[in-house]
Amino acid sequence: MSQGEAAGRGTAKPQDRGWAWMVLLAAVLLQGLTLGFPCCIGVFFTDLQHEFQASNSQTSWFPSIMVAVLHGGGPLCSILVKRFGCRFVVMLGGLLSGLGMVSSSFCKSISQLYLTAGLITGLGSCFSFQAGVTVLGYYFVRWQTLANAVASTGVSLGFTLWPLLSQYLLDEMGWRNTFLIFGGILLNCCVCGAIMRPIQLASGSLPQSAKLEEEPGSRAEEAQLSNGASPHHPTLQQHTRRTKCFQVLQKYLAFDIFCQNKGYQIYTIGVTWMMMGFALPHVYLVPYAIHNGVEQRKAALLISIIGFINIFIRPLTGLLSGHRVFTGRRIYLFSLATLLCGLSNFICVISAEFSVLIFYCVILSIAMSGIGALIFQVLMDVVEMDKFSSALGLFTILESITLLIGPPLTGLLVDITSDFHYVFYNSSFFLISAALFMGLSFCSLEKKNKLREASKVHLDNPSRYQYSETSTEPKAENQSPPAVEYITSI
Repeated sequence: MSQGEAAGRGTAKPQDRGWAWMVLLAAVLLQGLTLGFPCCIGVFFTDLQHEFQASNSQTSWFPSIMVAVLHGGGPLCSILVKRFGCRFVVMLGGLLSGLGMVSSSFCKSISQLYLTAGLITGLGSCFSFQAGVTVLGYYFVRWQTLANAVASTGVSLGFTLWPLLSQYLLDEMGWRNTFLIFGGILLNCCVCGAIMRPIQLASGSLPQSAKLEEEPGSRAEEAQLSNGASPHHPTLQQHTRRTKCFQVLQKYLAFDIFCQNKGYQIYTIGVTWMMMGFALPHVYLVPYAIHNGVEQRKAALLISIIGFINIFIRPLTGLLSGHRVFTGRRIYLFSLATLLCGLSNFICVISAEFSVLIFYCVILSIAMSGIGALIFQVLMDVVEMDKFSSALGLFTILESITLLIGPPLTGLLVDITSDFHYVFYNSSFFLISAALFMGLSFCSLEKKNKLREASKVHLDNPSRYQYSETSTEPKAENQSPPAVEYITSI
């Protein structure tokens, strides 16, 4: 039963209390099981290379496909949530994730892993995670911000625990049996989905966007009928299909917003470019450490250190950025975090000793916490909330493309040069250039907006000019969220 179907039955169930907190606990586990899972793939990188006699580039396609599908499947997940409801989609995702990893344990070639662990598990993780985040918007109203912040700690827990578990199981029983066990663990997403029973909203409480979703198509069809056309006429049916197709594309891929909103345009291009280098350390840090003589168990610990620090730093970053001092300036904090993330990669180039790599992980984790806490908050700052859902669709699709191609291209460079340092050179180049592009572009855009506002304001009304200059976040806190909102996290 979908959320919309549940809306018209019974009285409204209590929100922000009672069963809502069980749903929040399930959301924490979901984020740890899904978003945290790809971070452990680096532990198996060397073993998979030896098993299938694959190059760095060929092996890196496997985690790249998984992460790209996890991020880019948002529009498809949103459509399924609207049709079947969050509970069904979360459980479907758990089933796909488990099936993908169980199938992976029987793979005979690296290309088969692309399909099983990459595509199937990635798509299942996308469904479970994004539908799990969406359901929080129904169960929490007053405490929605707190609920999302608490749920995001699951990512950090996953980053901490998955690599340690992976290395232990790999040592004890090999990668095939480990993948088989992972399939069983990921099936727990179905248990989390079972907890997320459909909430019965009071009639009329659904967001306005859900009620008006099909009105444009209906009006077009009514206009044709009023002119005497039969509802079964081929021309009318073809026109209706084209109209509905256009509506779906417009709703989930906001090309008009991209063309008209300069802030959204700059931010989307900047983040898409940034993602070319953002995932590289997660994929290649463990192989790089092993290549330079670090014990395999210690190398796996490096990813866990990043996740452990994230548990504490990410909430602090969220609280700091929420202060009114940073209203309208969060893009600069985001650019600064991206710049720090890029500069930190030079630490690995200097030395590959274990103590130096630990220091690198600490700095990288602090920078990653800033990126993860701000990436979607900045998007909300530059796009109006009633357009956020569709703006997020194009945003995630574009970033998933660069997440897909970044690691394999860098792996190809490593294969050609036999030098792992190019991993960190590449990562630094994309991160630093993206940070400078976003920071300088938004600074220039802000100056143009101030000049434009100054030309419109009368000289005898300075108070109005001051408000338009500082109030760059026109969203009301009590504004209803989109009917379906799919969110990725980093």
